[in-house]
Amino acid sequence: MSEEKKELSFEEALEQLETIVNKMEEGEVPLEKAMEYYAEGSKLSKICHDKLVNAEKQMKEILREDNERSSFEIQEEN
Repeated sequence: MSEEKKELSFEEALEQLETIVNKMEEGEVPLEKAMEYYAEGSKLSKICHDKLVNAEKQMKEILREDNERSSFEIQEEN
């Protein structure tokens, strides 16, 4: 029986990434372990980035009351 990996939510991936960052910031991590942390952190960072990009795409297409798709642009503060 093959076990499928559960897809992480943004919050779960971010929490795991923060844990890795905290461990690396503590220092005194052996090189091999630091490389493992870096690789896992890179994967988690990509998951977070992809989920944010997807959320932004969804936000840009909001249905208006008449069910026509309209563009939604986020206004950045200067």
